[in-house]
This record gives sequence, structure tokens and C-alpha cells, in this order.
Amino acid sequence: MAKRSFLYYDELETPLGPITFVADKDGVCRIDYGSYQELATHHNNWARQYFLCPKFVQDDELLESAMQEFHEYFQGARHAFTFDYQLYGTPFQQKVWKALCEEIPYGETRSYKDIAKAIQAPKAIRAVGGAVNRNPLSIIVPCHRVIGTNGKLVGYNGGLEKKRKLLELEMPQMLFNF
Repeated sequence: MAKRSFLYYDELETPLGPITFVADKDGVCRIDYGSYQELATHHNNWARQYFLCPKFVQDDELLESAMQEFHEYFQGARHAFTFDYQLYGTPFQQKVWKALCEEIPYGETRSYKDIAKAIQAPKAIRAVGGAVNRNPLSIIVPCHRVIGTNGKLVGYNGGLEKKRKLLELEMPQMLFNF
């Protein structure tokens, strides 16, 4: 008989709308725009790739520190996150996500081309874009800080309006174009 894997979730209301957090026993493993109800099918499909017989259970205590740090981020009082998290994805995706975290500090942006160079795959710009699009940890892995080579806002899984608002939060002195 297959052993059931438990995943824990909770929601936080933010200036960008609800955000759903999902964690396993080792830390937060998904942060997505939308309510749990809206994301249930998406989360179930994702979880089946990495967990045996996943079951989602709401747990506000387990996710309390992560949600508090996000509240502080949206208040402008936090620039880095300290809670435990796990990245589930292919080795290439993980390499890209790690580069986003290491190469793009709070208040700065980089292009997809910059990230491709950082991972020593300068011709893999489209593949980098694909990995960025599959980022499971919105805001923590700062894909909102990735812009087009021309300086324009391009592609964001949460939508360009959310991307613009996140960049305005982090860089209020800048004007961002669509």
C-alpha cells in the first residue's frame, strides 16, 4: 500500500490578491498567486510529480513564519526571506532558480540573457525563460526581477501588472514599461 505524503497549505491576502503557500515536512515548496480553491487542480497535478499519494491539509501554524515574512515584505520592511523552503524541479530549472536568487539582489533587475550567461549557457535564453516561467516559489525566487534585454517588462506567470507592482515596491524610484 502506498504511503500518503502530506502537504500543508494556507493563504495570505496581499496587495496583489491572495497568495497560497504549500509546504512539505522540510519547508515551503510552492508559493502561487490565487486562493487554494482556485489552485487546487494545479497543485494536485504538480504534487503528483514529486510526492506519493499527496494529501493537502490546511495548517496556518506551520506556515505562520513564512506568511509573516511575506507580510513584512509587502510592508517594505523585509528584503530577504529566512524561512525554510525546497525547490522541486529539473536540474536545469533548479540551476536557473538558484541563479535568480544569487544574481538578482532586491531592488535590481537582470535580463534573461544575463541569467543564461550566469549559468554558463549563453545560448539557452529561451530555456531560461521556460524555467523562469515554472518557478514554484513566487517572489522568493525573484523571477519578477527578470526583464527583457530592451529593459521592458516581459512575461510573468502572475501577470505583468503584478510584476510591475512588485518592482515598484522594490524600486519605487523607477518607471516600468509594459
